[in-house]
Amino acid sequence: MNRFRSSSRVWPLIAAVSAIGHCHAQASAQLAALLPRDLSPWGMFLAADSVVKTVMIGLAIAVIVTWTAWLAKSLELIAARRNLRERLAQIDGAASLDAAALKLGADKSPAALLLAATLEEARLSADVPGEGLKERVISRLERIEAGAGRRMNRGTGLLATIGATAPFVGLFGTVWGIMNSFVGISRAHTTNLAVVAPGIAEALLATAIGLIAAIPAVVIYNVFSRSIGDYRALLADTSAAVLRLASRDFDRRQWRGEGG
Repeated sequence: MNRFRSSSRVWPLIAAVSAIGHCHAQASAQLAALLPRDLSPWGMFLAADSVVKTVMIGLAIAVIVTWTAWLAKSLELIAARRNLRERLAQIDGAASLDAAALKLGADKSPAALLLAATLEEARLSADVPGEGLKERVISRLERIEAGAGRRMNRGTGLLATIGATAPFVGLFGTVWGIMNSFVGISRAHTTNLAVVAPGIAEALLATAIGLIAAIPAVVIYNVFSRSIGDYRALLADTSAAVLRLASRDFDRRQWRGEGG
C-alpha cells in the first residue's frame, strides 16, 4: 500500500520534470530559430532590416567615392604642380613676354593663360597711356588665378560632405536597428541577451561603416586642402613672374617712347 502511494507521488513529479524539460527544449529550439547562423559582417548585413541595409549600401558607396576622389585628385594635383613648376622655370628664364610665349608655345596650362592674358591686355592698351596698364594686367591675372583655384577645388567639397555626414547616417542606421531589436524583444517575450545581441550588432555595423567612410574622407580632405594651398602659392609665383616680365616690357616701351 505504501509502495503504491509512493509510486503515485513519484510519477506526477517525473511527468512534471519531463514537461519542463520538453518546454525548455522547445524554447531552446525557438531561440535557435531566432538567432542568425552567420554573425560575420556579411551575414549581419544580409540579416539586417531593409532600412539598415539601405544605410549600409549608401555608406559603402561613399567609401568607394572617397577613394576614387583621392586617386583622381592626387593624379590631377601631381600633374598640375609638375606642369606649373616647369612653366615657371621657363617664364623666369625668359627676357620678355614674347620670348616666354615662344617657350610655352600653344600650351593650355594656367601659366600659358596668365601669359596670354597679359599679352592680350598689352595689345588692347597699345594706344592707351601706360599709367593704368599694370593695374589692368593684375586684375586679369587675379581672375585667372581664382578660376584655376576653383577648378582645382572641384571634388573636395564632396569629401567634406562625406566626412561630416557619414557618422550621422551610420548613427541613424544604428538607432533604427536598435528600435527593431526592441520590437523583436517585445514580440518574442524574452529578454535573453542571445536574442537581443545579434540585432544590436547588426545595428552597430552601420555606425562602423559610417566611421570607415568618414575618417578617410576627413583625412584626405585635409591633405588636399594643404596640397591645393601649395598649388595656389605656386600659381601666385607664376603670376608674379609674368607680371615682372610685363613690367619690364612696359618700362622698355615707355623708355623707347620717351627716347624717340
